[in-house]
Amino acid sequence: MRRRPVALAPLESMEKGSSKNQQARLFMLASLSAFFWILLLYFHFVVLGGSTTVQDLVSSPAIKLDSPLTNVESIPARVTYARKEKEKPPVAKPVRNTASERAVAYPFMRALRTVDNKSDPCGGRYIYVHHLPPRFNEDMLKECKSLSLWTNMCKFTSNEGLGPPLENVEGVFENTGWYATNQFAVDVIFNNRMKQYECLTNDSSIAAAIFVPFYAGFDIARYLWGYNISRRDAASLDLVDWLMKRPEWGIMGGKDHFLVAGRITWDFRRLTEEEYDWGNKLLFLPAARNMSMLVVESSPWNANDFGIPYPTYFHPAKDEEVFVWQDRMRKLERKWLFSFAGAPRPGNPKSIRGQIIDQCRKSNVGKLLECDFGESKCHSPSSIMQMFQSSLFCLQPQGDSYTRRSAFDSMLAGCIPVFFHPGSAYTQYTWHLPKNYTTYSVFIPEDDIRKRNASIEERLSQISPEQVKIMREAVINLIPRLIYADPRSKLDTLQDAFDVAVQAVITKVTKLRKNIIQGRTEYDNFVEENSWKYDLLEEGQREVGAHEWDPFFSKPKDEQQRDQSSEAAKNSWKNEQRNQS
Repeated sequence: MRRRPVALAPLESMEKGSSKNQQARLFMLASLSAFFWILLLYFHFVVLGGSTTVQDLVSSPAIKLDSPLTNVESIPARVTYARKEKEKPPVAKPVRNTASERAVAYPFMRALRTVDNKSDPCGGRYIYVHHLPPRFNEDMLKECKSLSLWTNMCKFTSNEGLGPPLENVEGVFENTGWYATNQFAVDVIFNNRMKQYECLTNDSSIAAAIFVPFYAGFDIARYLWGYNISRRDAASLDLVDWLMKRPEWGIMGGKDHFLVAGRITWDFRRLTEEEYDWGNKLLFLPAARNMSMLVVESSPWNANDFGIPYPTYFHPAKDEEVFVWQDRMRKLERKWLFSFAGAPRPGNPKSIRGQIIDQCRKSNVGKLLECDFGESKCHSPSSIMQMFQSSLFCLQPQGDSYTRRSAFDSMLAGCIPVFFHPGSAYTQYTWHLPKNYTTYSVFIPEDDIRKRNASIEERLSQISPEQVKIMREAVINLIPRLIYADPRSKLDTLQDAFDVAVQAVITKVTKLRKNIIQGRTEYDNFVEENSWKYDLLEEGQREVGAHEWDPFFSKPKDEQQRDQSSEAAKNSWKNEQRNQS
């Protein structure tokens, strides 16, 4: 027989038990609530992923910008950004991109996301400029007399690097916008144009690229002759040491940095540590190999330099000056079929200049302007431009190296350039010139002149007048992107050479960042020795193959580099002396 249940406890015991149960229930409810919110946050931030991190909940500090056009409050701050203290930001490792796992926030993510802010006209276009010690730029200009052994560069660094104004005595130019600009003055011109760039920022975390205002061209020009390699390398080594200590460098190891040098690449590619070898080793320094260097002539076999136009004499302050000049070039009567301004290279057996000069002398439709020692009209901008303006085609063989300023002077005059080596333009200025070179130029292989003595007059005469007109119009339309506007102003609707170059750098860095996030490379089986081929690939192509210009670059890379460097060194001092004769 079962016992009956024990009678209920007294009221006091009931009250005590009820209190304990109530506390337990409250504790359980609080725990369940906390667990629910943890699950909710986990689902939102991890499973849904998106681009949000826990740091998104932390407000970003105010952004200080130079651009008056930008609403600083409109910049997206919902990402992790690089710290600006002395410690370098950690390099994040990519994570598999699955439904539940998204790539971690790289230090440059904030810069990429400025593109998404449609109310920001500078989204994806910000440039951060390093504030270098003055020894890297301004101090050089104070010692402008020492920038060249034979040339007083003080007058050429005046007017923000444009040089003295040109008088329009013969009516060849317009009355404004024309200057006696030195062909190696891009360093200071570009830096002064950058000061007018509309999307400058003091916040490197939103920068699409970072500019290094080092006057590399002026630096090496001081020491090319009569100085040991230690002196020639000193500023470059000092610069790299300075940059690598900056927090901005740590974000991408310098791959988002770029600088400009208004000289040819061979001045910065000394191949040995021998005192007799030419130039400095800036472009061979490990850190510098990560940066992009913009030069007036790049190396076809290296990936860290890019060709930008030599400066011409024309530096317009407003769009209208460009339109007036273009219309004038369209209407000119051109009495010469072709012309050439230059001097022979008797010491170089590979040069075809001697044969070109001979053909000009013998032709009734060819014009020659000889540029040798002594008095020469080649030293007169007016004489040069007048000849180019009166010619349908302008011959542009290799200069002291692959390229020459004359090519840009001739196109400024609406004259169709004739090239004899792809390294003179086609593999150089891929940012500024169309990839389809037949639309604006004529190509005659050097061997056709050197070995087969082909007639230039005959080749050019075979081009129909209708086709000549189309090609000349293409050249004239290219003029805005081949000139540098006056650094003291800015063009409204036109992009000049500076604008084109800056946008190309931004595109390059942006593409690299996206590839890093996606865990991929830009090209398949990249071979740096074929760099010139990659620059000519169409959008979406990832691998190079055989090319019609392979014979021009068929020698081993080191041998070709040595040839170019040696030829540049041998002719450079002659050219400097010739200009002063």
